[in-house]
Amino acid sequence: MSEERKSEDFMLKLARFIVDKRKAFYLVFLAAVLFCAASVSKVHVNNDITSYLPADTETRRGLTLMEEEFTTLGSGQFMLTNVTYDEADQVAKEIEHIDGVSGVEFDDTEKHYTGSSALITVTFDGEKDDPVALQAMDHLKSILAPYDTYIYSEVGLDTSAQLQSEMGIILVIAAIVIVIVLLFTSKSYMEVPVYVIVFGVAAVLNMGTNYWFGEVSYITNSVAIVLQLALAIDYAIIFCHRYMEERETKPAREADIAALSKAIVEISSSSLTTISGMIALMLMQFRIGFDMGAVMSKGIICSMLTVFLLMPGLLMLFSNGIERTRHPNLVPRISLVGKAVVKLRYILPPIFLVTIIAGIFLSGKCDYCFSENVIDTNNPPEQRIALDRISDTFGNQNTIALLVPKGDYEKEGKILAKISELPEIDRAQGLANTEAEGYMLTDKLKPRQFAEIAGVDIEMARLLYQAYGLEHEEYGAIFQNPDDYEIPLVDSFQFLCEQKDKGVIKLEGEQAEMVDDLQEQLDIGLPQLQGEHWSRLVFIADVPEESPQTFALLDQMRAIAAQYYGDDVLLVGNSTNARDLSESFSGDNLKISVLTALFVMIILLFTFKSAGLPILLVLTIQGSIWINFSFPYLTHTNLFFLSYLVVSSIQMGATIDYAIVITNRYMELKTIMSHRDAVIETLNQSFPTILTSGSIMTVSGFLIGMISTNPPISSLGLALGRGTLTSIFLVMTVLPQLLILGDTLIERTAITLNIDRKQRFSGGIMHVDGHIRGHVSGFVDGEIRGLIRGDINAMIESKKPIKKDPADPESHTEEETSK
Repeated sequence: MSEERKSEDFMLKLARFIVDKRKAFYLVFLAAVLFCAASVSKVHVNNDITSYLPADTETRRGLTLMEEEFTTLGSGQFMLTNVTYDEADQVAKEIEHIDGVSGVEFDDTEKHYTGSSALITVTFDGEKDDPVALQAMDHLKSILAPYDTYIYSEVGLDTSAQLQSEMGIILVIAAIVIVIVLLFTSKSYMEVPVYVIVFGVAAVLNMGTNYWFGEVSYITNSVAIVLQLALAIDYAIIFCHRYMEERETKPAREADIAALSKAIVEISSSSLTTISGMIALMLMQFRIGFDMGAVMSKGIICSMLTVFLLMPGLLMLFSNGIERTRHPNLVPRISLVGKAVVKLRYILPPIFLVTIIAGIFLSGKCDYCFSENVIDTNNPPEQRIALDRISDTFGNQNTIALLVPKGDYEKEGKILAKISELPEIDRAQGLANTEAEGYMLTDKLKPRQFAEIAGVDIEMARLLYQAYGLEHEEYGAIFQNPDDYEIPLVDSFQFLCEQKDKGVIKLEGEQAEMVDDLQEQLDIGLPQLQGEHWSRLVFIADVPEESPQTFALLDQMRAIAAQYYGDDVLLVGNSTNARDLSESFSGDNLKISVLTALFVMIILLFTFKSAGLPILLVLTIQGSIWINFSFPYLTHTNLFFLSYLVVSSIQMGATIDYAIVITNRYMELKTIMSHRDAVIETLNQSFPTILTSGSIMTVSGFLIGMISTNPPISSLGLALGRGTLTSIFLVMTVLPQLLILGDTLIERTAITLNIDRKQRFSGGIMHVDGHIRGHVSGFVDGEIRGLIRGDINAMIESKKPIKKDPADPESHTEEETSK
């Protein structure tokens, strides 16, 4: 026994160690699961997709400035249908008196009342997540309860919680479907509890370790567990199937060790293609790709480690139950399908090539969208339904902010006036057009005019103006007639409030009340429009969030502002975000497509040692990707750009495994039977594996697409389910035909230690020192050094010349026979 163990290779020794130390691994995983379960709640979920934009994009720079310098109060649009104008006006007046509401817009113009529908715009006293705004929203909803109302507002909207609730439902349904599939394709009913435990542990480990990243995006957080299940359950299935095969001839422990030693290499190789797709995703300029790629790569590694280190012990623990609950194979043989595939081998490939060309053309014409509010979806959220109804009735309410350097009110006024003249602009707001007591906030007033507005006496106003001039080094206010000195209203009033707060100026009675009222209004409005270094001009445009017309309007607005500030201006809003994303999309798309295909081809090159074979496999899966993304064009729907980037990466990285399964089986079987019979048997043997893995990913994708009301998530799920289904169909039909037709290409492009490698048929005794793959009175695939006696039908890569035994007259090689 000791001599046997000395001759064992590393993998066998490693497998024996893992199986024999399984109780220690139980404790390690128990501690890890408890730690990760406690860490799940500490993971911060980022709901702002714009935060993943590159730091140098206009949107990201603008949003950062607005967060640092401005207050953005919560707001909402409330559309009442089937109401009279008087009823709507009464509701608007009730809303005005709600604590926490700072402003209400409603009048008899077509922008607020048309037909029998009314649009009331409300501004709250706090930001969208401020308790004051949330309480006001609850009160507001109670007033609107008797009416047929559509509400569009981010106040009180918890997208993450809603999405998590939906994903919980999706996960439950997916789990039920997966259990049914596993019961159908398994050899023993007790395999299923092992699968459930392994995946549950892997999922908890991945979710808990997200804490290392500090935060994850809501998209990643939502779909990671489902995608991890779909992508990595293969590993447990491969190992379990190996174990069941070994168990036919070995006791449980030895079967476990043998199966694990083989599965480690097979699973590690299989995972490389999936991880390569995730790595390509991480190289996106749009950093949400890094977020998703990192979490999913980690999830695959967690799944592998759980299969390698925990599952062997579970198989030992459940070994008796697995043996007692064995059942007949429920998966039917599909020989008829295989025969049809063989017969159609000269028909389907040409059709496939034509379809690929059409797919390249049609997928190139796909209408990609970059704003969540314009994604075509069959299950939109209430927020989206409300926005669409409001836009259809009252036109688009697209908010665009323009940031300019602070200080020059004259320039701001000219910009506001010129942009307001554009036909697409409905409303414009800035300090230069905000009215107060008959004046605009930026109007320059003399002391007497200011005294009348602020309710202070003229002498105090003169002293105030002189103090202002002294502080700002404008000495004309001191040495000239102070009554001719002019200061913008907003600046003079701010200075008055500062002096009052310092105790320099004391006001009493009506003067104090008037100044306090004006100060309260200014404290609400000023932080929204003026920061420490920048001023914000806000425009409402009747254009969609993304369209050629919208992007042309952005260019016009920028051109007007550039006349006064040059390039030192920033546009911010959903439309600028969409444009920034569209500009990064083409680069990310090319990068992911090229790198994913390149990574996969390199891995396949080393796996199969043939330059031609990877081309056939990648062509099949890339063809399925082109076909998949032709559907949006054919159905006249748009596609969220992130769905394309993520799904194309996953589809290439993960479903290439199905092609590897088919190819491996075929390459083995063709050495012992005709190519036609090899294809038929390949499909019979591969069908259970592809059915199990493919159906899980397909079902998971379609469930996400149909149940989730989050448009980006729904779009991603639908594309994933459709793409996986397409890949399965092509792998089970077209790929075997390409393998038959391309057999010569595969052999001629083989990369081996012996360049002149041939198919060798030998009998008798042979000396071999190298790699042999084929049948030697039973199939062999491995490194062999020694003497072989028997019939050989195999591909031989020998490090030394293959020698026959001269003492054996029956020993011969194909070369000798041909002579």
